[in-house]
Amino acid sequence: MNAKIDLHVHTNASDGKFTPAQLVHLASRSGLTLLAITDHDTVSGVSEAQVAAQDVPSLKIIPGVEISTHAPGSEVHVLGYFIDTSDAHFLQQMAALNDSRRDRAFAMVAKLHDLGLDISMERVKQLAGDGSIGRPHIAQALMEKGYVSSFQEVFVRYLGQGCPAYVERIKITPDEAVDLILQSGGLPVLAHPTYAGDVVPLLSRLVQCGLAGLECYYKNYSSEQRAEMLALARRFNLITTGGSDFHGIDDTSEVFLGDADVPAECGEILIQTVRERGIKLPPYLD
Repeated sequence: MNAKIDLHVHTNASDGKFTPAQLVHLASRSGLTLLAITDHDTVSGVSEAQVAAQDVPSLKIIPGVEISTHAPGSEVHVLGYFIDTSDAHFLQQMAALNDSRRDRAFAMVAKLHDLGLDISMERVKQLAGDGSIGRPHIAQALMEKGYVSSFQEVFVRYLGQGCPAYVERIKITPDEAVDLILQSGGLPVLAHPTYAGDVVPLLSRLVQCGLAGLECYYKNYSSEQRAEMLALARRFNLITTGGSDFHGIDDTSEVFLGDADVPAECGEILIQTVRERGIKLPPYLD
C-alpha cells in the first residue's frame, strides 16, 4: 500500500473543528503516515499534535503554519514547514495577526447586524473556543440561525471579498511572510496557487525572496490544474506539496483528511530539502 500523506490541515487552534489530538487520531484511522499541522497564523496546535502522535508510531507530524497575506487584488496564503515554533519574533508576529482577526470578526458581526442578520459575537467566540476567530466561525453562527444553508452561500453572499459584510484586516505581504518563515528556520511554500491571482509574476518575485515550493496537489484540483501547477513548479525549480485543507466543518464541500491524493514522494522531497538546507528537523524525523 502506498503511503498516504496530507501537508495542509487545520485544527481548532485556528478554524478547524477538531482538536490537534483528535485530528491525529483521525489521521491514524485514515491510514496517514505524514501530517502537517498548518493552522492559520498560529502554531499553538503543533505541540499537542506532536504529543498525541507519540502514541501512533506510524504517523509523523510536521510543524507548520499557513500565513494569510495581502497582495493587490487578492489574498495570498503562504505555508511554512518546519518552522521553529518557539521563535519569539515569529510568535509576536502571529499574535499581531490574530489580534487583527479578532477585531475583524467584531466588525463583520456588526455589519451583519446592519443587514438584519442577528448573530451574537458571544456565540462566534464559543464556536472558536480556544482557537483564533475566523470567518468559518461566523459562517457557522449564520447557519445555526438558518440565515444560510451552506458555507459556500455564506462566502458568496456575505463574507467573501467584496461582499457586504466583508472587512479587511491587517495582513503582511507575501514577501514578508516568506522572509518571516525563513527567519524562523522554516521552508516557505505558496498555498493553493490558483487562488493567488496572477500567479506567474507573483512566483517570479517570491522565488527571489526565497520561496521553496508550490502546492500543486490541492484539495479538489482537477488533473488539468495539477498539470499546470506542476509545470510552474518545474519552471521555477520549486518542490511540490499538497493537502486537503481539511477543516472538518463543512461535509458538503470539503475533501476529507488525506484524500487529496498527494504523492508520498512530496513528503520525502520536502524532508530531504529541509535536511539539505540545514533546517532543524524534529527528532522523530531526523
